[in-house]
Amino acid sequence: MKSNTIAIDVSSLDKRDTTISIFLIGLMFFIFGFISWVNSILIPYFKIACELTSFQAYLVAFAFYIAYFIMSVPASYLLKVAGFKKGMMVGFWAMALGAFIFIPAALTRTYGIFLMGLFTIGIGLAILQTASNPYITILGPKERAAQRISIMGICNKAAGILSPIVFAAVILRPTDTDLFAQLGSMTDVQRSAALDELIRRVIPPYAVLGTFLFVLGYLVYRSPLPELNTEHETPEVATANASKTSIFQFPHLILGAVAIFLHVGTQVIAIDTIISYADSMGIDLLEAKVFPSYTLFCTICGYLIGIVTIPRFISQVNALRICTVLGAIFTLLIIFAQGSFTFLGHQTDVSIWFVVLLGLANSLVWAGIWPLALDGLGRFTKLGASILIMGLCGNAIMPLVYGYLADLYDLRVAYWVLFPCYLYLVFYAVKGHQLRKWGF
Repeated sequence: MKSNTIAIDVSSLDKRDTTISIFLIGLMFFIFGFISWVNSILIPYFKIACELTSFQAYLVAFAFYIAYFIMSVPASYLLKVAGFKKGMMVGFWAMALGAFIFIPAALTRTYGIFLMGLFTIGIGLAILQTASNPYITILGPKERAAQRISIMGICNKAAGILSPIVFAAVILRPTDTDLFAQLGSMTDVQRSAALDELIRRVIPPYAVLGTFLFVLGYLVYRSPLPELNTEHETPEVATANASKTSIFQFPHLILGAVAIFLHVGTQVIAIDTIISYADSMGIDLLEAKVFPSYTLFCTICGYLIGIVTIPRFISQVNALRICTVLGAIFTLLIIFAQGSFTFLGHQTDVSIWFVVLLGLANSLVWAGIWPLALDGLGRFTKLGASILIMGLCGNAIMPLVYGYLADLYDLRVAYWVLFPCYLYLVFYAVKGHQLRKWGF
């Protein structure tokens, strides 16, 4: 499977080639978002259909994102041997296989098989993210990296706005609210039959999705996307890295991976828990399905602010500092702010709108961490990127912590898990990214 395509230096690309490459990577980020953020409605959907506790339901996120931890480093070696485009094709095909696994899972209503399918989709996404994130980071001037990543974020989160709404439109029916209310009074046989019918609704959309991903993998392989040399070093970087033998000799990278772990954890909690939080306020699933989209809309607003202001009015590191501080503030307001509030036709406790605003606080954190963490890695860039992608397993771990606390206390108290995460992110934005040797 060794690649026979010669990698080129990014500086040799003209404006047209760069624009086409950014467009193709943006399309991939849209697909990543559509598949990833559908978890926000899969969690409450599986909780009902498979009769799960909150902790068990959040295994959806765990199975999906733990694949990043397992697969990211192997993905970097796959990309090194096969090249970007063949590696991306393998990633799309792995996602297609995961989608097809949903079919036997639904036919048997076996939660474990669903988790296997989600894990397989996660493996494919780990390969694609390991390829696409360093690719877009180096595809242009370093000082505009956060701006390019923000554009990718818009593609990702726009898909995230659509995915739970589309999933709900395909899977859920207007009569389901009555069905959910009646489940408790049904006999075991009636309830089992109703839940079997409910869960089998995922078969047609995931069969179509699997076919689409398989075809898309081949099309990406045949696309004009160039192979880039991500290991190019300037003379200054080569001199600085001459004595480096291990990725662990870059403190700003390792601390950045921890920052990614915590950031994605805060992001997925804000999106994947908000439907359950709305349900605790008496809002049914058919109404609550739009709340993840509100959070993602706030994230897109943050991306647009970043595109307009970075680096013309504000540096990407200062944008990171502002966002991390806002995250800490909004977390405290989720926990302590109370009172009935009507907005956009929803009558809710005001605290849920601060969960929505976490989308704004999280918007420029990913875009801020990546260029800071990869700065000066040179020939270690691909491996460094895989270490950062491993941090995406925060999406697997943090929702479980939240779910455990939600079962132990309540859904609002469980949001305390976010506060220390944002404090660490403030540290990385202010000090951690500057460290070039261990020791403070």
